[in-house]
Amino acid sequence: MSKVYFTKEITPESLQRIYEALGVELKGKVGVKVSTGEAGSKGYLKADLIGPFVKGLNGTIIECNTAYPGKRNTAEEHIKVAEDHGFTTFADVDIMDAEGEFKIPVKDGKHLEYDIIGENFKNYDSIVNLAHGKGHAMGGFGANLKNQSIGIASRNGKAYIHSCGQTMDPDKCWSVKYQQKDFIESMAEAAKAVSDYIKENNKQIIYITVMNAISVDCDCDAHQGDPVMDDLGIIASLDPVANDQAFIDMLWNSSDPGHALMMERVDRQEGRHITEYAEEIGLGSTKYELIEI
Repeated sequence: MSKVYFTKEITPESLQRIYEALGVELKGKVGVKVSTGEAGSKGYLKADLIGPFVKGLNGTIIECNTAYPGKRNTAEEHIKVAEDHGFTTFADVDIMDAEGEFKIPVKDGKHLEYDIIGENFKNYDSIVNLAHGKGHAMGGFGANLKNQSIGIASRNGKAYIHSCGQTMDPDKCWSVKYQQKDFIESMAEAAKAVSDYIKENNKQIIYITVMNAISVDCDCDAHQGDPVMDDLGIIASLDPVANDQAFIDMLWNSSDPGHALMMERVDRQEGRHITEYAEEIGLGSTKYELIEI
């Protein structure tokens, strides 16, 4: 059973405390994987909340370009959005696929043969998977597993995941036909590939999800809707499956009337399947002990 640490408080200080509760000293060059948020979105993690934590780690914000057309599908425009959203005020920003990508194997995958990730991911010894917990139009919800699969994949890699392994072409992936469950499983397979790569290369990774500004839409949506329920807090774990499961369980167990909208969004896209499939392929456990700090 995995440990998931939890605090209801969402402040720079509580973010630091929950990191310390994990008991991991991050070594070497630290990459902090966040969503920089599409231009026009509003739910992305803000500089005043995460800046002190990232600076304390001497971390670099790491991202990859989007497969969909927008303001973040080229490195030049992506950096500008990151700047507009305040990320460059507290850290360097590395668009990891700006100068290339590489393939990592997906072991025993049903849909993907490999994952394609940003070239510069090789440069980091330690990773903080710092996710914003919210809904998502295609995946149902987004947290650590999505941040590790779609988030770390290069632009072509995103197309490959979105098409369930049928094309690496971002212009073609949106017209490919697939079963929704296959897409959810493809995300889990890509997340597992990243986890395997980290282990095999003696790197480290920790998982934190900030559950604030909870909209049914993702931060990748330029027209992201307003939050539909109150903030839940911050969770952290060494197990991404447990951390995502804890987020789902908190949505389901909430007494906030808005949680019905979140549940509808998640289940419409078969989003809860990601944790059960990720557990099935050995990425982590859906069983966890919640430890409030």
